[in-house]
This record gives sequence, C-alpha cells and structure tokens, in this order.
Amino acid sequence: MIVEFEGEVFRWDARTDAAWFFTSVPADLSAMIAEIPRPHRGFGSVRVAATVGGSRWRTSIFPSAEGTYVLPLKRSVRDAEALVDGGPVRARLEVLDA
Repeated sequence: MIVEFEGEVFRWDARTDAAWFFTSVPADLSAMIAEIPRPHRGFGSVRVAATVGGSRWRTSIFPSAEGTYVLPLKRSVRDAEALVDGGPVRARLEVLDA
C-alpha cells in the first residue's frame, strides 16, 4: 500500500530535553493502514519506506493518542528538505508490513 499526503511538521512536546519532529498521517489514511493485516510490532508501529522531496528512508510510523499515525522526521531529512516546525510537508509512504 502506498499513501501520499500533506501535513504539518510539529515538535513532540512530551519531551522537552529532545527535539523530535513528526507529521501526522491523515485520519482516513491512518484508518486504512490500521486495517492491513500484519504481524504485531512494538508500540503498534508499522514499517514504512518514506519519501519527502528528494529524501527517502526506512522508518516506522506510530499510533498517536489522536488515533492517527505519526511519521518521525529525522534531522537530516528536515535539513535536506528545509522543513521547519509548523511548516508544510508532503510525504509518500510505502507500507512494508503487509
């Protein structure tokens, strides 16, 4: 399954000692991903190949308290793609746990 979406970059405020940035997968796409039969993984994570601009990497998306998945945006991707807190991001995810 491949999904594409636009979101907003946000800083995880649960830990003030670290700079973790994410974007949320929209609710309708999150629901579709949640329906995919797959083996159970820690924290309910789902392995994906993510693409933002010219950056491509493998990571996991994680369920949030809001019921959507969140995609972590590592520093090298934020720097390469000029992503900033509160700014827009366009992402493509290929779900690998299917």
